Order: sequence, then structure tokens, then C-alpha cells
Amino acid sequence: MDDAPAPPKPREKKAGRFSWRGLSRSLHRDLGHFAVGLTFVYALSGIAVNHITDWEPSFVSYTETRELGAPVAGSDDEAAAAVREKLGVKEAPRDVYRAGAEDLQLVFDKRTLHVNTLTGRVVDEGQRPRFFLRVANWLHLNRGKRAWTYVADAYAAGLLLLALTGIVLNTGRRGIWGRGGLLILVGAALPVAYVVWSGGPEHANGRPKVERPGER
Repeated sequence: MDDAPAPPKPREKKAGRFSWRGLSRSLHRDLGHFAVGLTFVYALSGIAVNHITDWEPSFVSYTETRELGAPVAGSDDEAAAAVREKLGVKEAPRDVYRAGAEDLQLVFDKRTLHVNTLTGRVVDEGQRPRFFLRVANWLHLNRGKRAWTYVADAYAAGLLLLALTGIVLNTGRRGIWGRGGLLILVGAALPVAYVVWSGGPEHANGRPKVERPGER
């Protein structure tokens, strides 16, 4: 006869009992799934614009040489119209001018055509939008887009809820009174330490500190 003790029965949850931890877990899970798409947009765009001094995050520069096959005659406007027709450029130039006797310049918003009217050679210099990053940066920087402001605000509020609900998910040594709390303190101390080390915005902008009355 087996006298081994029976395994303890799992504790049954009392019906109707409210649990803050259970609510936090549900909110954390659902908000995390909902925020995945926006997080990709803002994270990749944030990395791109952080290095704006090293590269152009929204556009890539290019230079291409085209051959018209014949000289370009006529007035500046007539020559510009002929060049646009042969190259299939539908956009109207912002400016057309002569940089030299044989150098006709067609200036557009994001490109310039340097036309040698004698040889028919065209050097096309300009910028093309980067795949995905152009749109992501446009959304991230939120310039003149009132409707997107509400989406961005909702996303920021969602991140705050993710942070708050994440705090209470774990208990014990891995929770807020253990390793979790220590990591929170380290994360909060990081921006403070950097501001102290770098001198803050006044130092970065090269502005001298204003001495207040009574300060020495």
C-alpha cells in the first residue's frame, strides 16, 4: 500500500476577487502587443535622427550622368522644356539659369540638372527618400501634423502604463524590493549622471552660467 502523501491541491481563486497584479499583467501584455508597430517606427527613427550630424537620415544623395544624344538649342526655357521631355521629368523647375555659355541649370526641390547644351550630357544631382526612414522620421518629428499628435501622445501614455504595470509584475527578490528596484534606480540615475557629467544644456549651447545674487 502506497503511503506517500497526496500532492497539495492548487489554490483556487476566489470568484469575484479583484487583483491589481492580474490587471497589471493583462494591461502590460495587451499594451505591449499593441505598441510593437509604433515602437519599431519610433526606435528606428530615433536611432537615425540621433546621428543627424553624421548623415542625412531621410534622404540619400546621388549623382547620375545621362546622355540626350544631341545638342540642346533654343532659349533657356525652350532648352529646359526639351531636356525635361527627353528625360521624362514632369516636375516643373523652380529656377532655370545659365551658369556658363554651355552650362544650363535646372533647379528642382530635391535635384538639379546640369545640362551641357553643346554635347547633350546631363549630370543629375539630387536626393532620394530613404526607404521607410523618410516616412518614419516624418512621423517621429511630428512637424505640422495635428492629427498625429494625438496618436503620439497616446503612444507616450501607453509607454508610461507599460513602465508602471511592469514594476508590479514580479514580486520577491526579482521585484521592486529586490533586483527590479535596483535596476529602476540605475536606469533613473543614468540621465541624471549624464547631465551632471556633460554640464547640461547651458554648457552644450556654449552659454555661460548666469550668477545669481548671493552665489559665489
